[in-house]
Amino acid sequence: MQLNHYNTNFKKRTFPVILVSENVTNAANIGSLFRISDAFGVEKLILCGELIPLGRKMAKTSRATEKIVDYEINHSALETVESLKSKGFQIISLEITSQSKPIHSFIFSKEKPIALIIGDENFGVSEDILKLSDETLHIDMFGQNSSMNVVQATNIALFEITKQLL
Repeated sequence: MQLNHYNTNFKKRTFPVILVSENVTNAANIGSLFRISDAFGVEKLILCGELIPLGRKMAKTSRATEKIVDYEINHSALETVESLKSKGFQIISLEITSQSKPIHSFIFSKEKPIALIIGDENFGVSEDILKLSDETLHIDMFGQNSSMNVVQATNIALFEITKQLL
């Protein structure tokens, strides 16, 4: 029998992870970030940027998870990351760089809360935030394309993080 929202046996849990999106402005992507934040037990979603659409398109994709996920909107991703770093968060940027490590080989600390930074759909995580990061991680890819949709990458990263933190 296929299960639904009312008869699954998943244990509700929140992990010490804050998801920070830097200038992700596509309404469908934002809606999906709410949905996966709920699914992976993210403590808080922080949407950073000037034009964060929280209208009908976003709500359609989020499937009402924007009503239950703790979130805030900040104008500056850099100031948000600086603040989280000063509070003892481990700053992890999800970005392909010359120094990034494959996420599947990284061991996440259970001692410090994690701030996972994801970047703009076109330009990724900014250089200033990469410099503040404790680690920069990437997802190994095997095709010709060097990147994937920000939400798909975030799904993979949150799966890996929560799998290790269980």
